[in-house]
Amino acid sequence: MHLDVLHLRNFYYRSALGRAAQKVIRDELVRMWPEAKGQTVAGFGFAVPLLRPYLGGARRVIGLMPGPQGVMPWPAGQPNVSVLCEDTLWPLPTGFVDKLVVMHGLETTDHPTGVLNECHRVLGPGGRAIFIVPNRAGLWSRSDRTPFGFGRPYSPSQLESQLRAHDFDIGTVRATLYQPPSHNPVWRRMAGVLERAGHNIPMLAGGGVLIVEACKQSPAASGPGLRARSRASVLAPMPDAVPV
Repeated sequence: MHLDVLHLRNFYYRSALGRAAQKVIRDELVRMWPEAKGQTVAGFGFAVPLLRPYLGGARRVIGLMPGPQGVMPWPAGQPNVSVLCEDTLWPLPTGFVDKLVVMHGLETTDHPTGVLNECHRVLGPGGRAIFIVPNRAGLWSRSDRTPFGFGRPYSPSQLESQLRAHDFDIGTVRATLYQPPSHNPVWRRMAGVLERAGHNIPMLAGGGVLIVEACKQSPAASGPGLRARSRASVLAPMPDAVPV
């Protein structure tokens, strides 16, 4: 079941723990996707805290928020790009999106197959998606103090299998949020040290979230018609030279 948009807004924008989580995940996303110049970027679930770096250079940025969650205007102080939608029916044309970010959209939906079908549909040829989900092995999925404590946590193999079953090729797989999901000021002061330690020695503790990049599969053209055209193009006589 999707979380309420007010709960998500209050966590990410009005709590120290939420702002820290937002920064850590967004920095990881920007390392993977430094820019999106001239591209269409969409987010599904509650991905808008991560999309701000692309507002300046992208052709279009769209925040898709599922109906059971609710919608809020975003970004603050600028024209609204948030859209309320159904989990399995997004108001976007097929092949419209170049980059897609899904956060608090897959693990909380009652229709994961429908969500992944929509992800695949709206991506253009070679389009890429990043799925951010609670890590089954991490601390954040075991605490209901944060939005990552709700819904279905995943292991890397579980998420990868689900994406492959929906015709995605798996790219980069990362974990982040090594700091504990605590509002305690002592842990807040140690957050940076813990993140660096977790990234350098990840086997010490599982990161709180998994970040998996996937690419839309484009089936290779095949069939006798293609082979016939290929042979014809190779064997056809060269045209007469044309002066330039």
